[in-house]
Amino acid sequence: MQSNIYVGLSAQMALSRRLDTLANNMANTTTPGFRAEKVEFEQLVSRSGQAPVSYASRGETHLSTMSGELTETGSPLDVAIRGSSWFAVQTASGLAYSRDGRLQMDEGGQLKTITGLNVLDAGGSPLQINPGAGPPAIAKDGTITQNGQQVGAIGLFSMDPASKLARGEGATVIPDLTPFPELDFNSNGVVQGFVEKSNVNPVTELTKLIAVQRSFEAVTNALRDSEATMQDTMKILSGV
Repeated sequence: MQSNIYVGLSAQMALSRRLDTLANNMANTTTPGFRAEKVEFEQLVSRSGQAPVSYASRGETHLSTMSGELTETGSPLDVAIRGSSWFAVQTASGLAYSRDGRLQMDEGGQLKTITGLNVLDAGGSPLQINPGAGPPAIAKDGTITQNGQQVGAIGLFSMDPASKLARGEGATVIPDLTPFPELDFNSNGVVQGFVEKSNVNPVTELTKLIAVQRSFEAVTNALRDSEATMQDTMKILSGV
C-alpha cells in the first residue's frame, strides 16, 4: 500500500482525537473550575523504505492550568482560588484536587462540594463547621471562623510543576506526583463569595474546532483521491 495512505490515516487519527478534546472543552465552557484539555502531537519519521516518511503521532493530552475568570455570587459558602493552588477533596477512589469552589454544608455540618465530595483541610481531614453558628467567614489562607471562633481551615495545595494531571470525577484532577500544602498566601489564596469559571475560551475553542474539522475533511478528500487513483492504475495494469 502507498505510504501516503498511512500518512493520511495517521493524520485522521490525530485530528479525530483533537476534535474529541475540543468538543469536550466546548461542552464544559460553563462548568466552574473545569480545566481545558490540550493535545500535543509529534512527528514520527519512518526510515524503513528508500525515503523517510513522516507520520503524525496519536498525540499526548495535558490539562491547562491557566486560571479561569472569577465571578461574584455573594454566597458565603462559595469560594474561588486566586493563584495556582487547589482544593483537596475525597472521592470514592481516593484523593483528587479541584478548583470548583461551589461548596455546601450537610445536616451534620460537613463541608462538601456541590457534587457531595468532602472538602479536606491541609492535614487531609474532612472539614466540620457548626450548622447553627451562622454563616462562616473564610479568610485568604482558608481559615474558617464562626462567631469569631476558628472552626477549621480549607486546605490549599500546590502541584509540582512536573506533575501530569489526569481528569478525575467531575471537574477534579488527579496528579501523578503528590501535591504539597500551600505556604505562599501572597500569591495564592481563597476569595469568599466568588467562584472560578471554566478556563475554556469558547471563541478560541470554536475557531480551533472549525479549523480541525476542515483539516479532517481535507485529509479525507486526499485519501479518497489517492484511493481512486490507485484503483484506476490497477485497472490500467490489469487491462480491464
